[in-house]
Formats: sequence, C-alpha cells, structure tokens
Amino acid sequence: MSFEQKIKNKQAVIGVIGLGYVGLPLVLKFAEVGFKVYGFDTDKEKIENLKKGKSYISHIPGQRIKSILDRLIPTSDMDLLSKPDAIIICVPTPLTKHREPDIRFIEETTRQIAKNLRQGQLIALESTTYPGTTREILLAEFLKTGLKAGRDFFLVFSPEREDPGNTRFTTGKIPKVVGGITPACKKLGILLYQSIIEKIVPVSSVEVAESVKLLENIYRAVNIALVNELKVLFDRMDINIWEVIEAAKTKPFGFHPFYPGPGLGGHCIPIDPFYLTWKAREYDFHTNFIELAGEINAEMPYYVIQRLTEALGKNSKALPGSKILIIGIAYKKNTEDIRESPGIKIMKTLEHSGAGVDYYDPYVPQVIKSRQIEHALYSINPANKKISSYDAVVIVTDHSNIDYQTLLKHSRMIIDTRNVYKKPLKKVFRA
Repeated sequence: MSFEQKIKNKQAVIGVIGLGYVGLPLVLKFAEVGFKVYGFDTDKEKIENLKKGKSYISHIPGQRIKSILDRLIPTSDMDLLSKPDAIIICVPTPLTKHREPDIRFIEETTRQIAKNLRQGQLIALESTTYPGTTREILLAEFLKTGLKAGRDFFLVFSPEREDPGNTRFTTGKIPKVVGGITPACKKLGILLYQSIIEKIVPVSSVEVAESVKLLENIYRAVNIALVNELKVLFDRMDINIWEVIEAAKTKPFGFHPFYPGPGLGGHCIPIDPFYLTWKAREYDFHTNFIELAGEINAEMPYYVIQRLTEALGKNSKALPGSKILIIGIAYKKNTEDIRESPGIKIMKTLEHSGAGVDYYDPYVPQVIKSRQIEHALYSINPANKKISSYDAVVIVTDHSNIDYQTLLKHSRMIIDTRNVYKKPLKKVFRA
C-alpha cells in the first residue's frame, strides 16, 4: 500500500520525536483522529508518565492522553524509528553560550533516523532553525544511505507554531506551512498534515518554510523591543506606555499592538532570531535590526531591577539586604513554561546583588538545578508567608489565578511590569 493510501485510510503509522510543548500536541491530534503513533523521547520520565496516561504539561489534561493509550506507543528506543511511515522531528534548538545555533539535537536525531531509514518513509522537521538546515543536514545525511529523495524517502520542513495555553488557536486550527525537498515530498507532506490541520499553506521550498518561522519571531522580537525602548523613555517622561498603546490600537488600520515587559522568554523569540543572524554571516551580511532588538530586550530585566532599586530608595532601603518577592517566574501567563524566563534572570541578578529573594508561582512549584539555575528553587505559599515582611514585590508574570488585590493590600510596595494595576496607586511603580 502506498504512503498516500495509508494516510487516507489512517493506516499509516506516525512517529513524533520530542514530546514537549510541540511534539505532545501532535501525538494527541494524530492519535485522536485514528492513527497509531510512536512517541519518541530520551526523557524516560516523560515516557513513563505517558504510559500511565499522565500529563506533564498543565494545559493538556491527562484524560486526553488516557483516551488514546490504545493507539500510542511511548518509547526511548530509537531503533524503532523504522516502524513509522512518517516521522516528525520536534527537538530543541537552543543557542550556545556564545549565542550561536546549537543544532546537536537535530544532528543526533538525523543520524538515528538515517540508521533506520527505509523506503517509503516521510520525515518532517518542525524544529525552528536557520534556512538551509533541512537540505544541508538532514538531506545530506539521508542521501548517504543510497536512497533518493522524492522517490525512496520524502523530506519536508513545516515550522511549529504551537502556542502553549492558547485555547483559541489550538494545534488543528493553526495554519501549517509546508515546504518539500521535491514536489513529491511537498505533496505527501501536505497530505500528512491535512489529516489533522484545517488549513495548509504550501511554499516553494524548505528554505522558504524555514524562513517563515524566523520572520514570524523576528517580527515579534523587533516590535517588542520597540515598545520596551519606548517604555523606558516614557517612564522618564512620566507617560504611561500602556495608556499610549491602548489609545493607539483604536486606529483600525496600520497599527498592531505589542506590549512591553520585563524581558523575553520562551523557546522562540529570545533565541530564533539569532539563528538567522548567525547564518547571515555566511553571506557577509549584518542583521542590524535583529541585533539591536536583542540588545534592548536583553536589557529589560536589568531595567526592572533599576526601577526596583529606585523604589526601595524612596523608603531609604538599599537593594543589598532587602527581601524581595517575585510574582510569577514562568515566561508567560497561565503556563508552567520557564524556558529563558526573565523572572529567573531577575532572581539570579537580585541574589548576586545581595538581596534575599523568594518567588511565588502557582504553576511552577519548584525549579530544579539546571543550565539556568545554580540551585533548586521552591515557590512559597503566600497563605503561610507574610507578604508584608517583604520590602518589595515584583510582578514578573501576571497569572490570572493570583489575588492581586490581596497582594496590593499587604505589600509594602509593588513593582508592576505587566500593568496589572492600571490606575495610578501610591505604592505601585511601573517597570
């Protein structure tokens, strides 16, 4: 039976490598419409949770996983990669400490697939990366097997667009861009994703598809940097940037609102633009906007600390020796995702400055020691801690389930980076 017939009859076996915020929703969608799915991940704890029908992502209920267990095979055994008819790669693409692309997860996954590659398989890369990765890394490795792209195997790039916690735009409702190495590759890639996604956007090449995701995130990074820079200026001018934005967005054309914050977080906006910056050097090109936006956004956690220091000074307090409570260390509201979180950077900087720091985040009860974290962190229970004992409270992430009025009532002062308190209040300082 051909790949096309298997997809149409839902007899194709799907494999997803990387079962995080991007991979797990894909696993669920394919299984829910009737496909058998292999879920691959090197994290054995994730595999064990899935086997038990347990979720490790807050916005994905365990019941969804339990409902597809008869069609899901969670595994860490990469030798099983010959089993799926279609393999979707959703592995991390971080930066090195020198802010250069770290594609070792793509490279290792590619080697594992090549070792098990068989005729008729389709491979789709979804991990965000620089233009040329699919052709230069994946295709080059797969061709070493002697198989031919577009005839013996099929290779596409389709950028992930998952927005964790977004209930309006879920996996099936977000349009899917697909580019193929050959026309046959693109045709089968479209067919694969059409089985779970409402709208497919075909493009002429894998390089165009790779560039689409970079443009989307660079667009956001640059515009967020713009409003962050204006926030610093307008604070100095005693103008409320949030009120300015609210008024500006009443214009029905030519303006799209972006909002300032304490810094960028997540796996996309703080990282992805620098994949293109790095690739641009190959063409003797300097990406000025991207670099400048990165500098501005990277400075925002330090601006928050500057505003905190100024506010403490009004109470004749110095930052060293002060007790500070951080509200929210997830990088975005109503999720537990702490990747590249500005809240963590603020906490680390405050600790190094000699302040005593605690955090409260209902979505993040603890943070284990990692590349970002020098020691484990644990969320306080505000019911058991006197908020008034802290010299200042800094709102970094504005989760919806936090009682901000009680926080206001018991706090000595609040540094508000998210415009939680929209009206001017004596003990609330914008940052």
